[in-house]
Amino acid sequence: MSYAAIHPNWEKNPDNMVDGYSLEMTAKEIEGLKEAASLIRPDTQIAVTFLPGEEMEQRVEAAVLVRELGFEPIVHLSARRIESEEQLDWYLGEITNKAGVKRVFIIAGDPPEPEGPYSDSLQIVETGLLEKHGIEIVGVGGHPEGHPNVSKDDLWVWMQKKIDAVRAHGMTPLVVTQFAFDDDAIVEWLAEMRDRNIDVPVRLGVPGPAGIKRLLGFAKRCGVGASASVMKKYGVSLTNLIGSAGPDKLVDSLEKKLTERHGRVRLHFYPFGALTASAEWINKYHAKHS
Repeated sequence: MSYAAIHPNWEKNPDNMVDGYSLEMTAKEIEGLKEAASLIRPDTQIAVTFLPGEEMEQRVEAAVLVRELGFEPIVHLSARRIESEEQLDWYLGEITNKAGVKRVFIIAGDPPEPEGPYSDSLQIVETGLLEKHGIEIVGVGGHPEGHPNVSKDDLWVWMQKKIDAVRAHGMTPLVVTQFAFDDDAIVEWLAEMRDRNIDVPVRLGVPGPAGIKRLLGFAKRCGVGASASVMKKYGVSLTNLIGSAGPDKLVDSLEKKLTERHGRVRLHFYPFGALTASAEWINKYHAKHS
């Protein structure tokens, strides 16, 4: 499968990084997606997360709505939250048959102890169930600012293992990163990735516009670095938490710093429950830079 099939505009000169963007939503944000739908470009890839406190049927319903509204669903699989192989098989059958899902994104998940037989995302790939249900593209995680529970070297080892396994099972890999605030960390991480000869397309996670306290709350919850110096570059002062902030400075800086050396890159937006605000920001940014 070509990179263009994974992501529109891979072959174009990335003068505007928001071309071919993707978005993220939770299974409970069905009404939010309906509200934002007219602002989102047709065929945009929209990821449906796998969070605690949701029913499997809710996640299926969200994926179906993404498809019905004219977008491309990407369904998350949280390995440690899947209770059995039978549940995984059922869920993959539901999302592929009802929502035409061809893309998934696999993470280990937050629970310290697995709720079923899977403790990491590699085990999901190795089941053979993804290709059984016609999944074609598999996203794996990237962490430009590191991971609180995994060493830097181990992160690279595991990324390569997962990419190799996805290919061995006849599917196409890509990397989707955790959101980050630090442009230098992102650029250095991408450079190291390419130096390690990991040649897969990457979606860089960036925060959507949100209240400053909300941004910092999600950063803390996800283990993302939010030091005073990094947030100052992002455009936020930790001494003044009133108001909201968007990723303008971060995206501008990435556009300037990323080169051919960094490979095929597009943006993945984390709206933090504000799909409409993120879609509006994307449209304004695109219009300004077209």
